[in-house]
Amino acid sequence: MSPRPGVAYKILTGAQWAEWQARGTFAGAPVDLADGFVHLSDAGQVAGTLDKHFAGQDGLVLAAVDLAALGDLVKWEVSRGGALFPHVYGALPLAVVIAHGPVARGADGAVVLPG
Repeated sequence: MSPRPGVAYKILTGAQWAEWQARGTFAGAPVDLADGFVHLSDAGQVAGTLDKHFAGQDGLVLAAVDLAALGDLVKWEVSRGGALFPHVYGALPLAVVIAHGPVARGADGAVVLPG
């Protein structure tokens, strides 16, 4: 089994990102609160998550999250297509964000990751 990546990504609306910055913690978007955990994606999953759940939305922010800083709050669980996704069972402190930026795609259509 290959090691899990140390960084995962959270796609946020501009308002959610502003709230996270203002409060210093992020308990989750409505879907996260309903599911009981904060949904994240690894680098290879970001484009699929963006296309499936955020199609047509503007002003999105992509936050890179240091998973090691979250320790046991992170659980890799089966989700879309049987793939393992990082889920965080707890609020995300702003200190775990190691990079962030607007959601953008390169000329090849790939999502440009922050940092």
